[in-house]
Amino acid sequence: MERIGILYHPVNKATYPLAQELKDFLSTRGVSVWLCSAWEREEAECQLDGTDLILTVGGDGTILRAAQVAASRSIPITGVNLGRLGFMTELGVDEAKGRLPALLAGEGWIDERAMLEAEFWAPDTETGSVFHALNDVVVARGEVARMIRVEASIDGDPLTTYKADGVIVATATGSTGYSLSAGGPILHTQSEDFLLLPILPHLSADYALVLAATAVVKLNLRVTHQATLSIDGHMNLPASDGATIRVKQSAQKTRFLRIHPKASFYGSLERKLSGKR
Repeated sequence: MERIGILYHPVNKATYPLAQELKDFLSTRGVSVWLCSAWEREEAECQLDGTDLILTVGGDGTILRAAQVAASRSIPITGVNLGRLGFMTELGVDEAKGRLPALLAGEGWIDERAMLEAEFWAPDTETGSVFHALNDVVVARGEVARMIRVEASIDGDPLTTYKADGVIVATATGSTGYSLSAGGPILHTQSEDFLLLPILPHLSADYALVLAATAVVKLNLRVTHQATLSIDGHMNLPASDGATIRVKQSAQKTRFLRIHPKASFYGSLERKLSGKR
């Protein structure tokens, strides 16, 4: 590897010193390194040319932001965990320097994850805005504590009108996040299927659906107040009555570079969900 980018969480005060320490460590080994806040997407994207790997210093939220930067270029990500659960991170703080030389030497394996593509049309607009999500796409009530109505269809066939706090469309990676809190099932991380489920439904469909990778979900918003469209929890857009969101599997993938041996997903599930390392 000749060029590595490091994205760090700017609010966690422990991340920048570690990111700088890793930068210095890599530079002494002849690697060109750039450093950037994970919240400065445009600045990071300007430095991607020739980048072989992105290291993240933070938690899963930092990785979600890094995926927005890296996926379009198929640049792999390796996460150093300074967060809590670290479902997607690979290295602990105490092992980062010890493992990096093996990654530089070309060791490790690629863990590829499916993403979602969401196209959003505001009312009375002809052109939609396109977003990509590693975890989930969520349509939810905004500041007003009042449920919303979401007309859902799959592959052009009407499904139901959800009357709920919101609706989640989640990838297999996102199935252990917000979707799980809302009562959704857990999918194996390598599954390309995705989930559709409501948040706190009232007198409407209350079950989660596992959808085929080829499915296309269309959500039409019916509200009397402003709601929110959230992409991976950190891109949030106002959504008003008549807004439409179409969600399908993305052509982009998030690629993780792993150095630890492949472990049983099911064997590690309880350990990670319980917060154990």
